[in-house]
Amino acid sequence: MSIVELLKVILLGIVEGITEWLPISSTGHMILVDEFISLNVSEEFLNLFLVVIQLGAILAVVVLYWNKLWPFHIRSISRKKRAALNRQPLIPRLLMTFVEKYCDREKWILWFKILVACIPAMVIGLPFNDYIEEHFNNYVVVAIALIVYGVAFIVIERYNRGRKPTCRSIKQLSFKTALIIGLFQVLSLIPGTSRSGSTIIGGILAGTSRTVAAEFTFFLAIPVMFGASLLKVVKYSLGFTAAEVVYLVVGMLVAFLVSILAIKFLMSYIKRNDFTAFGWYRIILGVLVLGYFAVRNLAGV
Repeated sequence: MSIVELLKVILLGIVEGITEWLPISSTGHMILVDEFISLNVSEEFLNLFLVVIQLGAILAVVVLYWNKLWPFHIRSISRKKRAALNRQPLIPRLLMTFVEKYCDREKWILWFKILVACIPAMVIGLPFNDYIEEHFNNYVVVAIALIVYGVAFIVIERYNRGRKPTCRSIKQLSFKTALIIGLFQVLSLIPGTSRSGSTIIGGILAGTSRTVAAEFTFFLAIPVMFGASLLKVVKYSLGFTAAEVVYLVVGMLVAFLVSILAIKFLMSYIKRNDFTAFGWYRIILGVLVLGYFAVRNLAGV
């Protein structure tokens, strides 16, 4: 195991942890970073690594929002409700008793909303995932997507200025709004778009506050990215060397720690600011990327 390669893994984990949650495209940044500090591993393992370290980022959401997401709890049932349950047939009585005693209704509803928002990505994204990876995973697409969505953020924030959100908390988020956000998530299949950027834009246009849009984006990432990682593991199932196992573990751990800081920063930032700064960042980065590769191609490098 090379120390240099391990340092590269740490840097990639840092980039993943920051860019996964800020609306600036983690996939786009990972492609660009790989241009300068490529890991000395097989292409199959690299494809797996770039997706699986996202699990570290996801665990940060699970840890930070555990109390909002865990749908089970233990509570006592009142005598009146217990008496009503005892009058039910056996199977319904057992099910309803379990729900009353161990389930948090509001959190289950939240998870159903998350699943509804995942439907467009499953229906549209899965059939075209391999095609998109093959034809759109390049610097031109990444740069154009960075610029286009950078402009979109600036335009939408100006349009949104002075408008009051109709949804100010996760509890107020309707199934319709969840589905709209899920439809916007499909746009993130294009590298450079940003999954968080797409869903945040969708949330704002659907009338949610920036805080609600960002939080729901975090929650929506859990099944989406767990699913994507599982698909990669199945697709690139191979015997890992000891060094590759270390790379995966270190990358996930770094992404986890950095993600906690990035999420806290973003939630604090949007309480006082809008997303315009991220829009300008995307535009500048997209132009720099196009310029860099244009010069490199002219130089024949």
